[in-house]
Amino acid sequence: MLTANKKLFELGQVVATPGALAALENNGQSASEFIHRHQSGDWGDLCEEDKQANQEALESGDRILSAYRLEDGTRIWIITEADRSSSCVLLPSEY
Repeated sequence: MLTANKKLFELGQVVATPGALAALENNGQSASEFIHRHQSGDWGDLCEEDKQANQEALESGDRILSAYRLEDGTRIWIITEADRSSSCVLLPSEY
């Protein structure tokens, strides 16, 4: 269920790792564009099974993961914790 401006869940405290911040800066991109996509149900570059797991997590309260590619191809993840207390922007290697 992709909705451009609808917030499907709470993000909690939003944080980012140093690696993700550096990658975003190197690409001239903002974390906020990806956070908005994440919160509105645009899960990015995930397989159908992971997208379905996110849809189910909206109801069950499980963790939500999105994956995106920056302009230079660098992958970033956004993970919102199951209790919705926090969301983290990170590189997969920092997980």
